Order: sequence, then structure tokens, then C-alpha cells
Amino acid sequence: MAEPVSRAQPQPPRGPAGSVNPVPAEPRSARLPALDVLRGIAILGTLGTNIWIFTNGAGLVGYISRNDEPQGVWFWVERALQQVAQGKFLGLLTIMFGIGLAIQQRSAVRAGRDWPGPYPWRAGLLLLDGLVNFLFVAEFDVLMGYAVTGLIVAFILARSPLVQRRWLIATAAVHLGMLTLLAIGMESSRPKPHSPTPPPLDPNPYADGSFWDLVVFRVQHAALFRLEPVFILFLSIALFLLGARLFRAGVFEPSGARIRKWLMIIGFVVAAPLDLTVGMRGGDLILLTRYGTAPFVALGILGLVAHIYTRRPAPGFAGRRLAEVGRMALSCYILQNLVAGFVCYGWGLGIASLVSPDSRVLFTLACYLIISALMLGFAHLWLRRFERGPVEWLWNASYHALIRRGSRATRSAEPAGRWEAG
Repeated sequence: MAEPVSRAQPQPPRGPAGSVNPVPAEPRSARLPALDVLRGIAILGTLGTNIWIFTNGAGLVGYISRNDEPQGVWFWVERALQQVAQGKFLGLLTIMFGIGLAIQQRSAVRAGRDWPGPYPWRAGLLLLDGLVNFLFVAEFDVLMGYAVTGLIVAFILARSPLVQRRWLIATAAVHLGMLTLLAIGMESSRPKPHSPTPPPLDPNPYADGSFWDLVVFRVQHAALFRLEPVFILFLSIALFLLGARLFRAGVFEPSGARIRKWLMIIGFVVAAPLDLTVGMRGGDLILLTRYGTAPFVALGILGLVAHIYTRRPAPGFAGRRLAEVGRMALSCYILQNLVAGFVCYGWGLGIASLVSPDSRVLFTLACYLIISALMLGFAHLWLRRFERGPVEWLWNASYHALIRRGSRATRSAEPAGRWEAG
């Protein structure tokens, strides 16, 4: 979230060895409209991927095993709709977290505070939020991974631009190597044409279990459900650093037109057709598009939205509604998954287990549109009365309470003479 702009010219931030980090040019207004709009798109976009998990009668396990895929034309419609959202908005959300980290660093520098300073408290609170979300809402939570990634990147951003670039290249290369090994492994272990399908989930806590049964199920299979954040750690670090680098390079400023043009070319002309072509083949190839081509499509989305909002002074009606979701990103992310779980899982209405595979596409589309409308309406009504979303307010209050407590503990441990001299 962008901070109010100070007109004073700060000194550039310095890393531990005294290296200089560039400070981006000041934005034209206190808030960049594109940032909030992009966050809103990313939040509702992740629902476009996750909603297929909720509407599967066996939840995430059924979504991965694909035991009950529809037949005929509905098979291809479902696959196409899933591929359109697969990984793109996760990548966009990851990039936006990196941009947010760069904005926090800039604000700290302008206020004369050390960086990363108290940022580890922020990362700790995000980790706690993610743990709560994982246990009680969705086993595919991304917040825990972002907390760890953010903590690592916060210290990298305190180093010189050269060090940051090396980290970006190295982590991207490691991820590419891991993805290549994954592709080789999938090719060598390709199942035979008539190999047996995995057995259905029995008992099925998604359809028949209580809310607490699902919590226990997540705890019992935590190692499996937390595998993705570990696998994409290097990709997440690279995207965080890339987001920070694009922000500092002026991707949201009129001078960044060339950057935006190349982002759109890479994302829409090169990556998007390849992503759709490979992803429509299905199977394990989806992993290659989700973690390989999809982040490049996300860069195209970033470039397009940034291009639009450098040409117009303020968002229109649709942009304002998306921006409101973006301002309440954490609240809407948790709430939309909670609502989807209530509609689909057995602890709530339990509708997903009643829908046949051939009817699932229409049911999923209806769920997505209704829940998205609820999030847009909720964010609009809430922000008419309050400055922050409910989770954002709780998070901010907790953070400042921790900072105040840490400051008091530091002052009590310091020799009195040092503080008197200050």
C-alpha cells in the first residue's frame, strides 16, 4: 500500500556494507491507482483458480487426482477455464507482494528508519495469519510462503542493486533447473495407458466431515499440503525481487512505457499462447505451465494495467470496485475462501458433493460470480465506513502493539546515558 509522499529528498538507503540502493521517483499522487486495481485483480483471480478445488466433491485431493472429470464438451470447457486462471494470478499476487515490499522500504528510508528494521515482526504476523488460514480455511494457503519469502527478500533489498540482481538471476535459475528436473521425471514415469486410477478419498472429510474434521485432516497431511510453498520458494524470491525491480524502474510512471510494452509482449504474445497450448494437454503438464509460463503471463497483466492507469487520471467504476478489493486484499482473500468452503463443503451447505461432474462447470461459474460479487460489495460497503479491512485493522493493531512493546523493552535494556545523549 502506497504511503503519503514526502517532498523532502531522502538519502538513498544503504546496505550493511554501505552500498547504495536506488530510490524510485516519487509517484504523482499519494496512491497509485494501478497498485490497488492489480491487487484486486490478483485476489479475485486466485479465486478463479481455487474455486475449482472447492467445487470438487473431494476438495484438493479430488482436484489433483481428477477421478471424476466431466465428459464430452464439458471436459474441454472445464480444462480451458481452469487453464485461463492457472498460476497467472498467483504469479501476479507474488509480484505485487514484492512491489509492496519495495514501497515499505522506500517509506522507511524517507522517514529515516533503518531497513529492514522491524519488518521481521510483519513477516511473523503474516506467518501467523497464514497458519490460521491454512488450519481453518484452506489447505492451499499462500500467506505462510509469502511470509518466509518476504523475510528473506527484505534483507536482500538492503543490499546493493548488483547483489539484488545476482539473487534474482540465481533464484530464477535454480527454479528453472528444478522445473526441468520435474519435467524429466514426469516424462520418465509417465503412466501406462490403462494404469489404474487412484482410489477415491474414503472417508471424505470435504463432503462428509465436520469443520473440525477438516482441520484435523489438514494437520495430518500438513507435509503434503505445504509442499508447494517449499517447491516454489526460489520462484517466489525471484518474483518478489522482480516486482521490486520493476517498481523502482518506473513501471507505473509515464517514463516506463518501454518496460510496459515489453512486459505485454512477453506475457501475451509469447507466454500466453504457449501456456494455453501446453496446459490444454492436461495431466502433469499443468505443473509446467503453473510454475513456468504462467508467471510471464502475470507480467503481461501487470504491464497492461500499469499502461491503462498511466493514461487516465483515476479508475472508472469497475476500477474503483477492484481497487477496493485490493485495499482489503487480506480480508477478501480469507473471506472468499471461507465463503466458498461454506457453500461447497460438508460442514456448510455441502453442495459440491451433490453436483455431477458434467454439471460442475456451470456450478463453478455460478459460485465464482456470486462470491466475487459478494467480495466487491463487501469491500465497497466496508470502506465507506472504515479505513481498513477487518483483518488489515487487526493486523495493523497487532503490529504496532508489538513494535511499542519491543521499543519499551529496548529502552529499558539501554544504558540511561545513551538515551540522554540522544
